[in-house]
Amino acid sequence: MKQIYTIFLIVFFSLISVSCAVNPVTGESQFSLLSRQDEIAIGNEQYGPAQQSQGGQYTVDFELTRYVNEVGQRLADQAKRDYVLPYEFVVLNNSVPNAWALPGGKIAVNRGLLMELDNEAELAAVLGHEVVHAAARHGATAMSRGQLLQGVLTVGAIASQEMAYSDYIVGAGQLGAQLISQRYGRDAEREADYYGIQYMVQAGYDPRAAVSLQETFVRLSEGRDSSWIDGLFASHPPSEERVANNQALVDEIMPLYAGVDLELGEARYQQALARLRADQEAYGLFDEAQRAIADDDLDIAMLNLNQAISLVPNEARFSGLKADIQLYQEDYREAIASYSEAILKDAQYFDYYLGRGVAYSRLGDQNRARQDLERSTELLPTSTAMNELGKIALNNNNRNQAKQYFQTAAGGGGAAATEAALAFTRLDLVDNPGNYVQVQTFTDDQGRVRARVSNQAGIPVTNIQIEFTAAIDGELELRDLRVNSLGANQSVNLNTGLRFPEGVQITSNLLRVRVTGVQAAQ
Repeated sequence: MKQIYTIFLIVFFSLISVSCAVNPVTGESQFSLLSRQDEIAIGNEQYGPAQQSQGGQYTVDFELTRYVNEVGQRLADQAKRDYVLPYEFVVLNNSVPNAWALPGGKIAVNRGLLMELDNEAELAAVLGHEVVHAAARHGATAMSRGQLLQGVLTVGAIASQEMAYSDYIVGAGQLGAQLISQRYGRDAEREADYYGIQYMVQAGYDPRAAVSLQETFVRLSEGRDSSWIDGLFASHPPSEERVANNQALVDEIMPLYAGVDLELGEARYQQALARLRADQEAYGLFDEAQRAIADDDLDIAMLNLNQAISLVPNEARFSGLKADIQLYQEDYREAIASYSEAILKDAQYFDYYLGRGVAYSRLGDQNRARQDLERSTELLPTSTAMNELGKIALNNNNRNQAKQYFQTAAGGGGAAATEAALAFTRLDLVDNPGNYVQVQTFTDDQGRVRARVSNQAGIPVTNIQIEFTAAIDGELELRDLRVNSLGANQSVNLNTGLRFPEGVQITSNLLRVRVTGVQAAQ
């Protein structure tokens, strides 16, 4: 244990010595293992999957995203004086009020949050806050701490296999999901508020909007609307302290800008939001349909969706959710038609290809199923898609490819991941039986060699074949033993029929044990 602790200290201080960086916004030292190029690469890689996992881009009104990006770039221009990043801003098709930033300046805001704002200056306050998170490298710092912790735990040989969260996302996309759901510390939130307000003013916005925004957030949090708690407040908790801090900074700044026309941009904001506000009834029906599905009221959900489609025919999410219901009801041909309709409206959202791929698979059309499932994983890799692709590969007698798909799917969460883990185990049992059946040998008081056979596969197994090779008195003796069946996590003791002379210390040179075969119970 003392040796492990010493290694820990060496690794820790070695990392610290090479990882001290400067916060580009504050000028203070901070810990980071990531370079600017690393941040940009991570942002570029994770931006697409992160958007997909949060509903995809809002495509009904492209002008709204253009408008939000223009406002965001005004704030980014101020941040680039401190730290140059390739900033991007998108609007996501999600009713939950939220906004987030990835390392490298990749920022998103949900349409649900836009509906709660009163003017462009409040939007600037939101985007400025997220810009500071990127410019001050808050996400990169959080990732670096995670990397340090992982490295230390590995050195200490106590690394945990548990994820910080469990979701249907698998592979590289899991990192983006972690980054956008992380909760920043108080210092990071205070920095984002403080410097975000300064970026606002420098961009020509009235900083008092940052105060009114926080006051609104505090009021809404007191009402404890679950969508707010699940969204913005989960990662950016509001408080009276933040309101007071923002007000103090505004009081300090405003005299410096006496006579300067700092804008709220209320009319411009309302004009940009006109289409979204006009469609709110339809999105309300969509949200009600989602709640009805959660309550298993599928007929009510379908009525809401049909009405929503009649109000906003070109919203793909409405057709996609309708298709999800049809898929659940095993109406596969109708589901395919609805998913195809959604794809015509928006060809860049993973869920439509995923659902249509599953429907094609259930109808036995494996070629079309594979094409759609592969396309869905290009947009967002999920346990469901990987599990389905594994089944298709197995049906085509491609065991190795099936194992790869199942193993990837098992890295996610939910029923598909559980099913995939079982499928992988059933296949891998045959290829690597020794990974699942453990054999421990020992001698009794008569010097006879016995073996304790344990099933660690997590499922019942049969036909366990074990080979014992022993060198006794210069002679080679072989034993092949068989265990008919073992339940999950069960063990059994065997008499190997081998016996070493008294006083002989049995080593691996004298006795070798190998599990040569095992099968999953049917």
